[in-house]
Amino acid sequence: MAGMTKSAMLAALAEKTGMSKKDVGGFMDALVAMAFHEVKKSGVFVLPGIGKLVKVARAARMGRNPATGASIQIPAKTVVKFRVAKAAKEAVL
Repeated sequence: MAGMTKSAMLAALAEKTGMSKKDVGGFMDALVAMAFHEVKKSGVFVLPGIGKLVKVARAARMGRNPATGASIQIPAKTVVKFRVAKAAKEAVL
């Protein structure tokens, strides 16, 4: 099952909005840059009806090397997670 490519998405949005592909591409790039900046600054970026990007601190933990079976310490780090909105879940399911 193949997903929609970026160029296909830009073409579809350009057709629906009446904007040019170049303008839609600029809008999408600006939206992505704004999302990254906002998550880095405040820890959350919300796309109403779709979901939100959330910055989460992951604690240090013990892991296992699959090749040798030895226990290893995995350090703490910060990751970004996407939480799907209830409206999106209900629309898809």
